[in-house]
Amino acid sequence: MNRPRMSSSRLLRLLHQDKTDPWAVRLLPRLVFGLAAACTLFVIASSSGSNFVTLCALLLFGLAVWLLRGRGQLLLALGSTTVAAALAGYFAAAGEAARWGQGLTVSGQAVFGYWALAGMALLGAWMVREHPGRRGVTVVLADVILVITSVLGMFVPEAGVAAGFLGVVGVLAVRGGGTAVARRGVSALLTGVRRDRAAQPGAKATERADS
Repeated sequence: MNRPRMSSSRLLRLLHQDKTDPWAVRLLPRLVFGLAAACTLFVIASSSGSNFVTLCALLLFGLAVWLLRGRGQLLLALGSTTVAAALAGYFAAAGEAARWGQGLTVSGQAVFGYWALAGMALLGAWMVREHPGRRGVTVVLADVILVITSVLGMFVPEAGVAAGFLGVVGVLAVRGGGTAVARRGVSALLTGVRRDRAAQPGAKATERADS
């Protein structure tokens, strides 16, 4: 019995629009504009199939941005990956269209190769547990190199995806601390080799003869 009374009292507060009641004063414009926006979006989405798909994509994108509003690096990485995939796909498609006009064969594999490299850059930045720098900046740098290599792939198709792979791997290695790990591994290997040489009997006999 209390819930109907509470709902009716709130409805009365909303309809009364007392200036001393900030809840009712703020809620009514929000309801009006919300219903108007919902009706507008419904009309736009029902006009054609392409508008419906575009509207759904925009709503999903807005929802993702709202959910990731507290994680700026991940939001930056997702935005950079989306833009890089679009630009690389466009340049790859433009290059293949030009080659198709010249009578050469077109496979379309370069577009998917660039998309795979963009996803690899995004995943590679978050696979490292202790990243020394900002992960979003790492993805942006990798995506910039990927777009540059896609422009190169317009003129040299055989080198586009390969150069993009090397560039993405290089950025992930440098920004993710891979070079430091490699240096530590090489130094540890050299130290072990020196210890093994010092522990050999021939080396000890030589040292005794010299002494």
